[in-house]
Amino acid sequence: MAYAALISLTQTIRESLCEEADSLEHFLNQLDIGSSDRLIALDEQIREAVFEFEDALESHLSNHFIILSQSNQHCIRQHLHSFSQTINTVKEAYIHELHNPSEQQQQQQEEENNVVRSISDDCGRDESEMVGLSDLFTEIKDRVTKQSTTSISLVGMAGIGKTALAKKLFQDPSISSGYDKRAFVSVGPRYQRERVLLDILTQLNHHDFGDQQQVLVTMEGDERLQVLTTWVKQCLMDSNLFPWGCGGSLVCVTTRSEEVARHLHYKYVVRFLNKKESWELLRREVFDEMPCPAELEKAGMKIAEICEGLPLTIIKVAQILSEADKTAEYWNEVAADKRHSVFVDAYDQMYKVLYPSYDYLDQYLKPCFLYVGAFPQNYEIPTFKLINMWIAEGFPKPYWYEFSYNFAWECLRQLSHKNVVMVHKKSYCNAIKSCGLHSSFWHLCNKEARKNKFFCALNSLADCLAEEDPKSQRRLCVRNNVLFGIQDAYDSIASLLSVRSLLCTGPYHQYPVPICLSLRSLTILDAITIRCYEFPMEVVKLVHLRYLTLTYDKSLPASISELLNLQYLIVRRHLSIKNSIRNSYYLPVEIWDMQELKHLQVMGSDLPHPYCEDSLLPNLLTLLDVSPKSCINNVLERIPNLEKLGIRIESAPDNVEPPLLFLDRISQIHKPSTLKCVIINPKITSGIDVAPRAALSTLPSSLVKLTLSGCGFPWEEMSKISSLPNLKLLKLRCYAFRGPKWEIQEEEFEKLEFLLIEDTDLVNLTVLGDSLSRLQLLSIKHCYKLQKIPLKFGTYQTKIELVECNPLPQTFANELKDLRAEKYYFRHPLVLNVHSSWDI
Repeated sequence: MAYAALISLTQTIRESLCEEADSLEHFLNQLDIGSSDRLIALDEQIREAVFEFEDALESHLSNHFIILSQSNQHCIRQHLHSFSQTINTVKEAYIHELHNPSEQQQQQQEEENNVVRSISDDCGRDESEMVGLSDLFTEIKDRVTKQSTTSISLVGMAGIGKTALAKKLFQDPSISSGYDKRAFVSVGPRYQRERVLLDILTQLNHHDFGDQQQVLVTMEGDERLQVLTTWVKQCLMDSNLFPWGCGGSLVCVTTRSEEVARHLHYKYVVRFLNKKESWELLRREVFDEMPCPAELEKAGMKIAEICEGLPLTIIKVAQILSEADKTAEYWNEVAADKRHSVFVDAYDQMYKVLYPSYDYLDQYLKPCFLYVGAFPQNYEIPTFKLINMWIAEGFPKPYWYEFSYNFAWECLRQLSHKNVVMVHKKSYCNAIKSCGLHSSFWHLCNKEARKNKFFCALNSLADCLAEEDPKSQRRLCVRNNVLFGIQDAYDSIASLLSVRSLLCTGPYHQYPVPICLSLRSLTILDAITIRCYEFPMEVVKLVHLRYLTLTYDKSLPASISELLNLQYLIVRRHLSIKNSIRNSYYLPVEIWDMQELKHLQVMGSDLPHPYCEDSLLPNLLTLLDVSPKSCINNVLERIPNLEKLGIRIESAPDNVEPPLLFLDRISQIHKPSTLKCVIINPKITSGIDVAPRAALSTLPSSLVKLTLSGCGFPWEEMSKISSLPNLKLLKLRCYAFRGPKWEIQEEEFEKLEFLLIEDTDLVNLTVLGDSLSRLQLLSIKHCYKLQKIPLKFGTYQTKIELVECNPLPQTFANELKDLRAEKYYFRHPLVLNVHSSWDI
């Protein structure tokens, strides 16, 4: 797409040429391309012009700096002049097309507005027997009929059954009998007030449309029921159409957007079907009221499970199965492969319903969304990895945020709230920890990415040898790492000189294959899933790299410092075998020359002493998996903006230095917000002397998150942590603290919101006074000796989690839950989650 291409261009051409790109980027952000064939063609024209200019410009670059010879300056001016002319011409055509829509474009807009109306027909099931929605229907019905509710919203992913549920509510006699006038209206992505008004008046049997406003005035005293399927919140602000607050009137809105839903009084989230409900829906759609043959039942359940709980997918798959042979052999074949043509055909049939969810994303969100599809199907993506890769790619570009990192998080939140990206895991404070795509959207994502030359995925040798598909692609996703070991596939990949990002997203491959590193324009190389026996020296020639991940067990070469544009360097080890302390690995001293580094994570290696007084890593924000050898004054004071530090301690047999004395050096960091200290395979034996009391005395007051594992401190030392004024998250794992009793004193942990205690010999936990007043989540795991937890916690607490613990704490937790319900009945009830394998 043009927008994503412009982002790449802005990263490439630096300040001297940014003005033209920024102007065009601003222009594209204002556009609503929609599905007009002409506008799409103009978008492609901009994209190709950008690609051509970027390629031409890079031919004059060396290490990302323009070679300013006289001939090069002349060529660059020519390229820039030609590029500006092309872009200005296309801009004019864009503007003309927007202000003078063709008849075809008007017809396409009308079709878009009718897509939502047709969704309920696609549902194909009897609304009186909707699978999985009965409880929600009853809950909404009770609220509507028994309470004075003026507006409700049904929100969820496309195809999840919102419209079918709304139709059932609309047609239910106990609801409809309470309203004089009723209307069921669909509003497309472009709000057209006149069309919506005409639709309402037609359903209300008003035939004189001459004075529409006067008709609305005469309706003001009536009790109205309106069901609205909408994309945009602007229509909800139209008080003439929708009677907010009018006595006896009700508006029910179905939407895919949380932003739209939050403008209504009550929000109901339509959930996915579980496995049992999915099979019930599939069985009904295929066999109607007839029983399913016994030999098809097991395969049928698996097929329903592959549909991932989305009713529309289940219905489309069922329609295809209904027309095919109902044999055990065929159904087993379908059930064994989630990429079977049955599922692909079903996703293709859903395209019209799903596509608007993508098409009407804001321009800056589209590349972010497509990038999620670069990962394998059903892959749970760690959020920090996705965010880092977005930033390295150069999108999303912040407009109103000071930092790109914060804006990237906001973009992910928006994609989640628009129900196109699924959240798999959340933190205690509802931050997204991992995410992914439903397979139906993953299929759409890959289709659009390939069409827009955003990325091309290679799953097989046939994909590599395709004549057209990989050509001119800017990003390549290799989903089977073995392809690098096949000469024909390797040669095909090596010929794709336009590729800027090479993403090796296949399963981890422990055997070395030759990664294709002849692509000199690479800016992103994600090869963490491929093990390297020897360091691939061709990497250091990729001078445009901004993001590099590898799996490699030895020391990095000094020439890694030639990657002056590198922002993210992540190297993991295949083998976690600790050598003698005298043979510790250090990063090359030249690492201090890599001024653009933001994230450094080289497992098993340490930062060396700086080689000169001026050495500095001013942009480094995250330093992970280093040992205490990196925590020396001369190193830490030269990373002035470090925010996140992760220390990994692997004690060798000949290590005589007390492992935790380094903690008093952490104060050299200016304002760290996150500290993680993990001792791998700690020696946990009774009676050993633990770390000295002073070890925790100098932790920075700026810490917000602290994780400790294997440290063996006595609980008395906790006072050095509980006094930290900004601490919100504390995780204590694997005997981080030891002893049978922990007494939390009054007014300690004033801001702590999340506390995890895992794998310890703690017996009694006591809370005194007003300590832990802001705690929201208490998580206790694998504490088999724990007998008692306090019956007193702060009023903010919403959840207690007990995993594989002594049964006694559960009794206290239940009492706390009852006390909370009695004393703080006006707050959210306390949630108690208990998991014990002996109860299963």
